[in-house]
Amino acid sequence: RPKGNETSETEEIAESFQQWHDSGESCPEGTVPIRRTTEKDVLRANKLRRFGKKPIRHLRRDSSVLMAALTTPQLLQHAVVFVNGDQYYGAKANINVWAPKVTDPYEFSLSQIWVISGSFENDLNTIEAGWQVSPELYGDSYPRFFTYWTTDAYQATGCYNLLCSGFVQTNNKIAIGAAISPRSSYRGRQFDIGLMVWKDPKHGHWWLEFGSGLLVGYWPDFLFSHLRSHASMVQFGGEIVNSRSTGGGHTYTQMGSGHFADEGFGKSSYFRNLQTVDWDNNLLPLNNLHLLADHSNCYDIRQGRNGVWGTYFYYGGPGRNIRCP
Repeated sequence: RPKGNETSETEEIAESFQQWHDSGESCPEGTVPIRRTTEKDVLRANKLRRFGKKPIRHLRRDSSVLMAALTTPQLLQHAVVFVNGDQYYGAKANINVWAPKVTDPYEFSLSQIWVISGSFENDLNTIEAGWQVSPELYGDSYPRFFTYWTTDAYQATGCYNLLCSGFVQTNNKIAIGAAISPRSSYRGRQFDIGLMVWKDPKHGHWWLEFGSGLLVGYWPDFLFSHLRSHASMVQFGGEIVNSRSTGGGHTYTQMGSGHFADEGFGKSSYFRNLQTVDWDNNLLPLNNLHLLADHSNCYDIRQGRNGVWGTYFYYGGPGRNIRCP
């Protein structure tokens, strides 16, 4: 594990875990929990050949917005922070957990970490982990722990969770795709999950940690081309799909808590303790941070720093409103 890997908890925040444990279920040693894929899951898919995959992101190579500018108008929208211009070997953050409303069954709302390398054309490599509400994928409106990877800009390789081969799960207590519980409430108690992705310097695999030190598993280095060596960008934040299904207007799908960043703690969603891993396997605070809200009247972002939360940001929004028609 990276050096300097300490979890800092505050009195007003508790850690979320997974709902399936509430019933007392567990898996025997030497096995891993896998969320069952049912016939209903497959039949819900918008396109069967794209089942378990993200929409293809048509990325424009524009250094000012670099990652999230899309030539497909308004399909995917973001409120993110990112760092680039260095070699990165991992990323870590605590992510506030909410249950945002998703108004169309083929839309989703997610909050995640991206570890990225490649040319942003057709050989983009990404490793992704966080929570998402996706009625199409899961058949409900719970926030669920998820992973993703691709080596060709979301075209043919990679998938969510364990829906294709690639990610190797090693933990019998964490179910990828399981609902996260408890969840934060507006003006109420706040919950978050700690996630860390980093490249093991000895074997080269990219490992995933959930919560207080639970190793979930790893992405083998041979899956990747560019990420076989290191990442060139790390991104944190929210993403939604806007299908414009509400009479051609912007979706009402929420990001984060469904409230704008300026509402602050207990109302707006946050990421805290943002860190990256350097070449020598040290966790470091973020430098030269870039903020991007590509539809800021719908979803926005505001960054800060203090002694308790380190580098943090609030983000999100309600989607369609007076300023976001």
